[in-house]
Amino acid sequence: MEIQVSEKGSIKSSNDAARILKSILSAEPEIEREKEHFWAIGLNIKNQIKYVELVSLGTLTASLVHPRETFRMAVLKGIASLIVGHNHPSGDTTPSRDDLTITKRLKEAGEILGINLIDHVIVTETEHKSLMEGGLI
Repeated sequence: MEIQVSEKGSIKSSNDAARILKSILSAEPEIEREKEHFWAIGLNIKNQIKYVELVSLGTLTASLVHPRETFRMAVLKGIASLIVGHNHPSGDTTPSRDDLTITKRLKEAGEILGINLIDHVIVTETEHKSLMEGGLI
């Protein structure tokens, strides 16, 4: 599901991506914020936002994510690169083994499609973690 965002500027850092994802999450009803959300942010060649999509809405501790759904809109809209992100309702930004596994799969799928996975950002209400900045991509 494509999400309308008020700011369609460029993403220059994980802070920019995290700010957008946190604002989307904060607009959700409180009960929905307790579920994992997995988003994709499609970017053009200048890192300007072309779309933000909710790829998966999960449970308190998990979200089902597959490269097929993650890259579907990216291919249709002809984007150059992708940032993915999800929230951890627990408040802990430490990436799980599943987070690292899906990041690796998405990176590999993006390489095949010619769409660069720039980052995977994990957000909570108060902080975020960039897997790229942490050397995990």
